[in-house]
Amino acid sequence: MKNETEYENEDKKNQENKEEKAQKHSVIDDIQGIIIGSLTAAFGIAIFSHMNFLIGGTAGAAFLTQYTTDFTFGQVFFVINIPFYVLAIKKLGWDFTIKTFIAVSGVSFLTEFIPRIFEFGEINPWFAAVFGGFLIGSGLLMLFRHKASLGGLNILSIYVQEYFQISAGKFQMVADTLIILCAFFVVDWRALAFSVLAAVSLNVILAINHKPGRYRGMS
Repeated sequence: MKNETEYENEDKKNQENKEEKAQKHSVIDDIQGIIIGSLTAAFGIAIFSHMNFLIGGTAGAAFLTQYTTDFTFGQVFFVINIPFYVLAIKKLGWDFTIKTFIAVSGVSFLTEFIPRIFEFGEINPWFAAVFGGFLIGSGLLMLFRHKASLGGLNILSIYVQEYFQISAGKFQMVADTLIILCAFFVVDWRALAFSVLAAVSLNVILAINHKPGRYRGMS
């Protein structure tokens, strides 16, 4: 027969399962979350593009390609993410992969579209770095909470957090900083310094708000 402790543990587990079901995102929740998250991140990316800043991950590689070739950020960002969908399918499932593909496609399109409807003038670089980083971090946070990402290192960071309980924000902060340092010969030192500040601002949002076990409202 079960003792009192076993009954308490069983009741607690049942209650947690009920809460998780109650908090599960609906399809409408996911749609609005992915749209708003993609738009928020894309606006931050558009600011960085205007300022010749960059960030880490696949987005950083897309920025570097944009600054050294005739290709645009959106074009490179869409193509460079394709190989990572294989890892996403194998390790994180079709649901995550499809949502991520939609988010990446949305950001690729929006980063091309936003400058056509929103003209950027002179922006203080300190503000651009911090605010742009906050925008991208907030956009990523929305996508993470709806089981999506912006591909590349985002996929790896979610995988590492999911299976190794390492904070996605901390993992990506280290990776992003290393990638930005590789850009030393592509952008001037001022833009590089502001890019480091931008990466810190971005990942502060994730490190504080996206920790294992904190959020259960996932579909």
